[in-house]
Amino acid sequence: MNLPNILNLEQSSLSEFYTNELLQTNEETQKYGLMLTLEDAKQIIKQRNRTLKCYGRIDLNFDAVKKIIRVFSSSTFIDDKNYVDIITGLEETFYYLKNETEDQIGDDKLINIMKNLFENSCEGSVELLNSKLEEFSRTFRKNLS
Repeated sequence: MNLPNILNLEQSSLSEFYTNELLQTNEETQKYGLMLTLEDAKQIIKQRNRTLKCYGRIDLNFDAVKKIIRVFSSSTFIDDKNYVDIITGLEETFYYLKNETEDQIGDDKLINIMKNLFENSCEGSVELLNSKLEEFSRTFRKNLS
């Protein structure tokens, strides 16, 4: 077996592992009426990979995405129709903000900041959340200097 085939096999196994990890979040989110399908999980993984590549980031596990799912699944602004779109939007926002704050804020704290804004001043709008977090990151970077 040549190297490209080995790498593809490894990537395929890793993708399957991450898919299963995401599907396991259904145990917690089903009480909110939110369930990921196999296709939903694949879409979230695909978007995460695009986002990481776009922002030049490496993330060796799926903990941040699973935390986003767990924390945001209780939101009254998320239902089964917008669930995957909001999760993929939030994961992109999360990685963007990690870059903008130079990884100076821990994942849990950042996700909690996002959730607080999403629920309160943004009323479930990812676009408004991005705008508010842009302001937050500018202020944060200014205070780092």
